Formats: sequence, structure tokens, C-alpha cells
Amino acid sequence: MLHVRSIWNGAISFGLVSIPIKLVNATESHSVSFRQIHTEDGGRIRYRKVCELEDREVTQAEIGKAYEDADGSMIPITDEDLSQLPIPTARTIEIVAFVPEDRIDPLQMGSAYYLAASGAPAAKPYTLLREALKRSNRVAIAKFALRGRERLGMLRVVGDAIAMHGLLWPDEVRAPEGVAPEGGVTVRDQELDLADALMDTLGEIDLDDLHDEYREAVEEVVAAKASGEKPPEAREEAAPGKVLDLMAALESSVRAARESRDGEGAGPAEEAEVRSLSRRKTSSRAPKETGGKKSTSTAAKKTAAKRAEPKKSTAKAAGSAKKTAAGSPAKGTAKKATARSTARSGDKGAAKSTAKKTASRRRSA
Repeated sequence: MLHVRSIWNGAISFGLVSIPIKLVNATESHSVSFRQIHTEDGGRIRYRKVCELEDREVTQAEIGKAYEDADGSMIPITDEDLSQLPIPTARTIEIVAFVPEDRIDPLQMGSAYYLAASGAPAAKPYTLLREALKRSNRVAIAKFALRGRERLGMLRVVGDAIAMHGLLWPDEVRAPEGVAPEGGVTVRDQELDLADALMDTLGEIDLDDLHDEYREAVEEVVAAKASGEKPPEAREEAAPGKVLDLMAALESSVRAARESRDGEGAGPAEEAEVRSLSRRKTSSRAPKETGGKKSTSTAAKKTAAKRAEPKKSTAKAAGSAKKTAAGSPAKGTAKKATARSTARSGDKGAAKSTAKKTASRRRSA
């Protein structure tokens, strides 16, 4: 049981089951509060409630409430008028539905409270509701009245207790119209990759490690002033420069985050260089530059030479064959075979010419 004062006493209505409870705050503020003073003499500045018609200070017993109409006239409303309102949730947290927790928009969530069982008879039904919420993996939606108005709440299990979050009514949440930048803004894949790298570098954190540095600095100033010492001077932080290039800003952020992580470790780690991803270039290799006219005329000359002088080209080919044959035994053997076949063809030609001469002599005889 929390040793704090309850702000509301009532019961949870769970069907026909009634669970007496006390409502206590689940959060507390640690902010440093200040008082207004007169700078000349240090006197406290106080506010007094003054009636503007009589121009005099009035007591709390003389103060009531009224509704201001559109024309500025006041319509008095008494506590008796409000007590007669037919609100079933005046002293009851009435559960109306059970839904999955992800159905609740975080924009609707407000103040948090703990529901403490009031008395021994509330222990059994309180435990029953808690275990039912655990097993169903759902939260309870309830309506209750607090501080002069009916409210919406969400009941969920926190440890062994039941907590309730105050919820705004759906019509109290504004639509995000006119908030997002106008126009078609496109983000490149390289920028998204760097943003992902920055998110991975920052990593996760235990929320318990976070603390209010501003409040601690204010407390140091107050302690120094109270002891008559000079308040500590605030460290000067470099002003952020203008973001001219989003890619460069992302790269610098990733580099700074990694340096910060490396500084928290056991030793300095090697700094990783972050480079922006360049687009692929689909350029083929260009052919080696040659003189167009020179190559064309040379090719034409070679073609004409081949057509006009077949014997010369054949002789050149034979000469190159001889040079090649000089360095290879196999090619030398081929050369000998070629010579033999040529000699044989020469002998056959000589025999044919002799036969022709003999025939001509016989005819003349």
C-alpha cells in the first residue's frame, strides 16, 4: 500500500461484481518550484481574490461558480445543481468493454493512477479482475467521474496492481491537419540508409538511465546560493550550424554518434568512414582513338594491293612460312614434303613435253 493520500474513493463495477477501491496518483513531479518576490526587498508576492463590483477581498466561503454565456453574462451553478445530475459514474469506475491494448491511441493517454483495494472484502474480486486481465492480454475501458466531469479510463495490470490511465474522449484529439510538410517531398534510398545507420548507432537505452539534467543544474545553483558560494557556470555548447546538405548532416551525425559510443567503451575503437552511396555508371569502354581517314586509306590500299598483286602476296606468305618453318622442326618437315610434291609435278610436266615433241616428229615423217 502506497503511503500517499487517496484522491478519490469509490468502486469498480465489473458486471454485477463491485470492488471497493481507492484512487492514488501513480506519478509525482520532481521539478523545482519558485515563488514570486519583490526584487527590491525580497517580499513575497501574493494574490488576493477581489470582487470587481465591490472592490474588496472576499473569503473562500463567499466564492461560488458560474458559467459565462456568449454575451458575457454569468449563469450561477451551485453544488446542489451538479449533485442532482443523473451520472451513474459519480462514485463508480464502470467497465464498459475489454479491448486489445494496441487499440488505444497514445495521444489519448493522460494522467496515471493506481487502484488500491479498499479493505479485506475487496481482495478477492480485485485479484479476480487482475488475473482476468492478465490471461486475456486485454485492457478494460471504463467511465468515471472526477473533479466535476465524467472521464474515460483504461485499466491495465502493472506488476501485482491495477493501474488506470485517464483517456481523452475521441473528439478531444485533434487531427494532424496542416502539420506535415506540403508538396511532394521525396527521400532517396541513400538518405534512408544513412538514417538507418544513425538509428543503429544510437541503439537502445534503458529508460532508467535517463535523468533530468536541467533540474539537477537548478538544484546545484540553489545549493550554491544557499551556502553563499558562486553558482557554477554553465558550459557553453556550440550552436548548431545550418543544414545545407542532408547527406552531409547524416554522415556527420553517424560519425559523432560512433565517436560518442567509442568514448563510453573500454578503449578507443577504430573510426569507421561513412561514405554516401554513389549511383552505378553504365558506361562501356570506348575504343582506342585512331585517325579515321588514315585507317580508311590504309585499308583501301591493302585491298587494292591484294587484288592487283596476288603473286606478290603469295610470295610474302611463302616467305613468312619459311621464317616460321625455320624455328620449328615440324614446320621444316612440312617444307620438305612441299618441295617433293613440287619436284614430282615438275617431272610430270617434263615427261608430257617430251611426249608431245615425239608425236610431232612422227607426223612430219
